[in-house]
Order: sequence, then structure tokens, then C-alpha cells
Amino acid sequence: MPDGGHLFNVGQSLGDRYWSLAEVDDNKVRQLSLSLGTPDFISRLLFLRGVQPGEAPGFLAPKLRDTFPDPSTFRDMEKAAGLILDAIADGRNVTVFADYDVDGGTSSALLARYFRAWGRELGLYVPDRLTEGYGPSPAAFRYLKEQGADLVITVDCGAAATEALEEANRIGLPVIVIDHHLMGHEWPEVAALVNPNRPDDTSGYGHLAAAGVVYVMLAALNAEARKRNIAPAGGLPNMLDWLDLCALGTLCDMSPLRDANRAFVHQGLKIMARDGNPGLRALADVAGIGRIESVYHATFVLGPRLNAGGRVGDPWLAAKLLATDDRQEAIELAERLHGLNDERKAVEAHILEIATAQAERQLEQDPDRHALVVSGEDWHPGVIGIVAGRIKDRFHRPTIVIGWGRELGPVAKGSARSVRGVNIGDAIAQAAREGHVLSGGGHAMAGGLSLEPEQIEPFSNWLNAHLSAFSDERHAARELKVDALLDAGAISPETFDLIAQLGPFGQGAPEPYFALTDMEITHARPIGANHLRLTAESTTGRVEVLSWRSVGTPLGDALQARGRFHLVGRLKCDEWNGRRRAQLELVDAAPSVV
Repeated sequence: MPDGGHLFNVGQSLGDRYWSLAEVDDNKVRQLSLSLGTPDFISRLLFLRGVQPGEAPGFLAPKLRDTFPDPSTFRDMEKAAGLILDAIADGRNVTVFADYDVDGGTSSALLARYFRAWGRELGLYVPDRLTEGYGPSPAAFRYLKEQGADLVITVDCGAAATEALEEANRIGLPVIVIDHHLMGHEWPEVAALVNPNRPDDTSGYGHLAAAGVVYVMLAALNAEARKRNIAPAGGLPNMLDWLDLCALGTLCDMSPLRDANRAFVHQGLKIMARDGNPGLRALADVAGIGRIESVYHATFVLGPRLNAGGRVGDPWLAAKLLATDDRQEAIELAERLHGLNDERKAVEAHILEIATAQAERQLEQDPDRHALVVSGEDWHPGVIGIVAGRIKDRFHRPTIVIGWGRELGPVAKGSARSVRGVNIGDAIAQAAREGHVLSGGGHAMAGGLSLEPEQIEPFSNWLNAHLSAFSDERHAARELKVDALLDAGAISPETFDLIAQLGPFGQGAPEPYFALTDMEITHARPIGANHLRLTAESTTGRVEVLSWRSVGTPLGDALQARGRFHLVGRLKCDEWNGRRRAQLELVDAAPSVV
């Protein structure tokens, strides 16, 4: 490490980061290389992920049978399975109440497909983000009761819906809750409540997405059916056929990829590539991709389109698409979601431009500002969370984006995103207790709030002062930790394939960052709306570099002017006309002082 403690002496990059090189135990890295026969840099990456020599085979090839949770360890899992199987056997009217995001959609589709295997159709209800908000409401349960529902199963919601569950009890509507969100220590009586994050659950699987919890529920249902010696005409459903839905929900809900989640995604991507789900295939077709086979496809191509209905359109679309077996219906639903995603991107880009300008003005007035609070009338509530994340990523500060008017009504709604070490949910909850906002809360990295428009400026000032105590944490969040140094001549499809063996990459298992030193930018041109394609050269090789959303930023301006730079990025591989080429997806850059 150079003097000063920063990699390549980069204390302030073009992305306003400081760089460090992750430390390893060289002896243990060599032991990994000897035991596995892998190159040192792969062993280094394994070490940084906490993999011991004896654990490496299971890490590199995770298997469901080694990591699948025991359903009986979840509180109420067997009880819920018995009640659901009773309803299936008796032909009762069952409705799934799903959240409007991908995790909710995949969870509801898993149950719908299970019911269909038994010759039963599962009803569906998805709340509208604008008019109903998140989760079940008393009015929604009353409506389902009036429509003849004998049993409601909530997925990816319900655990904290105290008022709604009390109303369900009052009107005699049995409810089974299947959730994964944090909840309080007391809750109303329900038919069953399956949640690895309920206070008295000791399963140890609180990191599962709702889709993962539902997938375990399917195993419990099959186990209960075997106990009763019953099965549909075609035999008990083969859960493996639906592992693609579990993987998709896990990835899009940003659940940490460890233990069972890692196996769900590793094996689920293989199922996804078989194109067995007509809805996913139709969505991939309208998105212009061929074989669905990567975390990128699932998370950044399919995920945003599935979420688009809940953000700016019909919240039922994703759940319907994932559950359908009708090819024509799948195409129609996929086209609607694709169009809504285009609409969402346009709305997001418009708000992001205005919000970014507000953030820049705030930082010009106070460069040491601890939080950014930006707001606007008629800002769509379906995208303010995305915009908050974008601004947080650019300026490395906790960010809250607030909108009011039109869809939101006179009361303003805000969505927050934070940086590592600064618990924004706690800060918002305290603001609510002290009367700075009407209501709000969340968790460490994200939160939401409601307030009057005239409260925005005083709340912004309060939040900035409140978070001043976290200046050290905010500084730490600017650190960009590099996994390994890489020579330009070593960037190849073969190197990419070696690194890909450490995947799948995602939350809790990030793609490794590599640093290249003293690279000359010899070519730069804009592509798409605001991206750059670059050529970087050194004495050992030439690398194609992609820089996303950098046009008009200090990073993009400097790169377009060319010159010599240190680069940090992730290795990617592109295939075109049968030819594969490795690329560097840029994360950050700093001028090289020679």
C-alpha cells in the first residue's frame, strides 16, 4: 500500500471516493491455491469471501440438498401447510394477497402454480401503490370476504398489518401470513404466521426473501401430502420446475446470497435458462434478450419490467404474467409491462435531472452537508425510491426524495436511501417521534415518511444536524475497496470465466472490483442516453471500457477529455456474432500522475 494508506494514492477520485486494496493472508491464499489448483488471484477472491479450503467445493458448486432449510424449524410452517392442503382438498375459495414488487409477484406465482397442479385456481389480489399503499388493509379484507374468499394467504406482506388482521378476525376471514419483514413482538390472532423474522422463530433463515419462504412452504406442502398419502392425478408437483421464480424473487429483493439463497440462485438460473415459464420468456423477448441465464438478466432486465406495473401502472400485471401458462396472454402482459417500464424510465429520468440539480446546489452551499433532501410537486411516488438511490450512489450521502400533489395528494411522501453505517430508518423514526414529520420509519439502508410540504425545509435542516454525529461513518462510506490488481493484458474471456465460477454475485456477494493502473484513454464516445464506451491502453494491453450514466458528470467529463487514469471496475464478457470479448465495466477512475 502506498504512503498515505490509499491505493495508487487516490484519496479523492472523480467519483469522490478514496481507494483501498483489500488485505489478505498470503499464506492462506497460497494454501487455497495448492488445495484447489486455482490461480492466486482466484484464491485471493475466495479468501476475501471467507471461504476456507474445505468449504471451497461447496461454495463453487452449491447444491440444494446441502443447504435447503428444514421446513419444520419455521414457526407455524407445518400448521400453515396443513391448513392450505385442507383448503385445496376441500375445494375452498383461496386468495393470495401479494405485494406489488417482484418478490411478491414471484411468491404469488409459486402458490398459484402449486394450486394449479392440484387442479385448483388461486385467487389474486394486489394492492395499488397509490390508493392503498403497502400491504393489506381492512377495506381489502372486507372486499375479499364479500367476494367469497374462504381463506387469504398474504405473501411478502402482512406481518405488521395489525389493523387489517384485526378486521379479518372481526369479519371471520381466516388469514395465513407468509412474510419475511421485521415485525413487532405482538400481533393479532391469525390462522398461521410464517415469518423467519418473527421474534419467536429460531430457524435462522431471516435472510430469505419472501419467495424463498414460500418455496420452503411448497416443500412443507408436499411433505404434508405424503403424510396424508394424497396427491393430484399427475403426482406431487416437482418444485424444481419453479426454482426460477424463487431465484428471481431472491435476486430482485436484494437478499444476501449465502447458504440457501446462494443455492436457490445458482440452481434457479439454470432452470430459468430452460425457458419453462412462458411469462419470463415473453418478457425476455420484448426486452430483446435471448437465453435468460445471468444475474444481470434477472435483476436488471426482467426485474425492472416486472416492477414497472407496481410503480406506474397496473400492480397485478407481474403476478399474472409469472403465473400464466398461456403463451398469448404472456405476450400481451409482457408487452404492457415493457411499455410501462419505458414510461417509468422517462418519468425517472425527468425527476432525476431536477433532483440532481437540487442536490448539487445544496452541496455548493454546504460541501460538508451530511444528508440530501430534495423535493418536487407531482413527483411520481413509484420512482422516488429509485431516484433516491441514484443520488445516494453519486454523492455518497443519505438521500431523501419527496413528492406531493396529483397522485400523492396534499400530504408529501418521501423515500430514503442511506450509506453504510448511517441508519436512516432510525433517524426518520426519531423525526416522527419529535414531530418533524407526520410518520415514518424503515431500516438501516432505506426508509419512508409522510409530512406536510411546509415541513420539508425544517425537516431537512433537522436531519442534516442530526446526522452530523455520523461524519466518520459517512467518510467510511466513501471508501472503494478493491479486491485485486489486474494487468490489462490479463483481461480476457478466459479470465472472466474463472471469476464467474465464484458467482452468482449479488447482495452480500458482490462482484469483485479490479484496479488497473496508469491506463491511457485513447477513444471515448457516448452511447445510448448518457453512457460512454471507452478504449483504454497500457504497455501490456488494450481494454474496452463501459461507463454507465456518466455523461454530464465529473467522471464522464474527465474521461471524454482523455488522458491517463487509474481505473476500477468489474470484469464483463460480451458476445456478438459468436465472438466473445472481455470488457471492464467502470466503477470509478482517478487521474494518473506520472
